[in-house]
Amino acid sequence: MIPVDRKKRFLEIKQKYDEFYQTFYSKGKGAVFDTEKGIWGPSGTENVYGLFEKIKLGRFRNFLDIGSGDGKVVLLAALFGVNAVGVEFDKRLVEVGEKIKKELKLKANLICGDYFSHDFSKYDFIFINPDQGFHKGLEDKLLKEMRADARLFVYNNIFLPRFLKKGKTYWLNEIPVIGYRKNK
Repeated sequence: MIPVDRKKRFLEIKQKYDEFYQTFYSKGKGAVFDTEKGIWGPSGTENVYGLFEKIKLGRFRNFLDIGSGDGKVVLLAALFGVNAVGVEFDKRLVEVGEKIKKELKLKANLICGDYFSHDFSKYDFIFINPDQGFHKGLEDKLLKEMRADARLFVYNNIFLPRFLKKGKTYWLNEIPVIGYRKNK
């Protein structure tokens, strides 16, 4: 059973982000652009929320979105009672998330910075919608800093880790989200 308040809050978040994405569509563009560090494109709102329900996100304590973009995934995670944190380099995108967070009075931490400078060791749930290969230093950082009990969830299967242990794949509207953990 989904708590009514959580579903209501989900719909509020979805509406705010739909309005943001409409600013791109109304100009005949997709909701995607180059940033200084990579490419931003949003994860599907319903897909992410569905994943969080399926895996019972509330059983985790500390959530991190690596390259959190517009903050949507972090704000959705906050609905499940976790300490939700996102790290994004692009100031414009962080400002979008902060504005929506403030309007909806949500508790989450959106950090404007380079995730390579952020310590991953306190998180038991790590999410990423990667825009480049893990071989460019991210997998090394995960192998070094990821807790033994932590889970990494990779949205889509375009870029995947090579050395982390692959777990279950969740299919959400034809988009795979793949779980990983450290090899023991």
